[in-house]
Amino acid sequence: MSTGTAGKADPSGQPPDDGTAAARRREQHGWYFYDFACSVYSTSVLTVFLGPYLTSIAKAAADPDGFVHPLGIPVRAGSLFAYSVSASIVVAVVLMPIVGAAADRTGRKKPLLAAAAYTGAVATAGMFFLDGHRYLLGAFLLIVANASISVSTVLYNAYLPQIAEPEERDAVSSRGWAFGYTSGAIVLVLNLVLYTGHESFGLSESDAVRICLASAGLWWGAFTLVPLRRLRDRRIPPGGEGAVGSGWQQLKATLRDMRRHPLTLSFLLAYLVYNDGIQTVISQASLYGSEELGLDQTTLIVAVLLVQILAVAGALGMGRLARTYGAKRTILGSLVIWTLILISAYLLPADAPAFFFVLAAAIGLVLGGSQALSRSLFSHLVPRGKEAEYFSAYELSDRGLSWLGPLVFGLAYQLTGSYRDAIISLIVFFALGAVLLARVPVRRAVEAAGNPVPERI
Repeated sequence: MSTGTAGKADPSGQPPDDGTAAARRREQHGWYFYDFACSVYSTSVLTVFLGPYLTSIAKAAADPDGFVHPLGIPVRAGSLFAYSVSASIVVAVVLMPIVGAAADRTGRKKPLLAAAAYTGAVATAGMFFLDGHRYLLGAFLLIVANASISVSTVLYNAYLPQIAEPEERDAVSSRGWAFGYTSGAIVLVLNLVLYTGHESFGLSESDAVRICLASAGLWWGAFTLVPLRRLRDRRIPPGGEGAVGSGWQQLKATLRDMRRHPLTLSFLLAYLVYNDGIQTVISQASLYGSEELGLDQTTLIVAVLLVQILAVAGALGMGRLARTYGAKRTILGSLVIWTLILISAYLLPADAPAFFFVLAAAIGLVLGGSQALSRSLFSHLVPRGKEAEYFSAYELSDRGLSWLGPLVFGLAYQLTGSYRDAIISLIVFFALGAVLLARVPVRRAVEAAGNPVPERI
């Protein structure tokens, strides 16, 4: 595959890493497609179908008091999904720093990306077999798939500083999110056709849901081939012990090194807090809509489809705002909107799909931009040569330490039996996160990391 650049191809047959704009664009186009591949899991599985479906399976298996007993532990059936999300993130916490350190130590991000992506894709495809009372199988597959997407995203994000110049990163990151939301919208349209017309296809409602879940795994696996073909490993000379042992040692060194960059850590703390709120809203929105607001599955699919469509415009639009006002100010503005969204969700009347669609539109306009700009802003705070290590810490904040929000949400429901109490409790994550982010001097943080400071940040 020629890009019109000079120099020899490496042994993998890929074009040379000569630093030209054409070479960067080729990798950027491949990089976008991993968002295109894996975002369908986040949209169709985590946000739309699995929460209500796994909850219905758990309720069917529950005792007369509404509890299931995995490993002998009494769990309210309505809390199983939230607890499973939290458990998946604990698994990811253990794996992500080791994988990130191994990637930087060996310079081989791509094989690790492939392993994580296809583990998640297979687990997602396996959700076709969820039926009857198999809530334990559903919880297990959710834990594997959710941990896998977290690990793969560490490696995916770590490519950003290598494939985009500092002034490009807000735009490149935003385009990646836009690709992801585009794929989510495409698959949701197909899901909507299948789900609403399942009888005409000779399927039960349960069959249609299981096909929608499994198809997300097939999509994830198929489109992962594009970034695996186009992204390049920046190989470094091997040194010392093997990758796993080096990974543990490098993890300790990374934690020590990050103490030398306290402003980067300050940003990570702020991101940890407000992103915990974002991730919990994403993963629990359909459950809230179905169980508290009494909305049917078709309404939820249409609402999430609306989020996907508007998130493309939102991601690109907030990227443009960042060029004028800077990424930090744009993110702070989005956190104010997130807070208003939660207040509105708490007050939303039941059986009112029109109001739910308005709320979905608001989420779409801020969702992609707040995440894309956070990723690009952090890329400026990473010391050169430590991308995967530092992005493993970022991903710990992104997904790996986002266990607290689902746990709080699940506990609030377990204690009160009200999803409204659970949803309003998430406001603290956005309010505190905004305060912490406002206190981070991002220009000084970029300089302290040894990177050039963009004109607007």
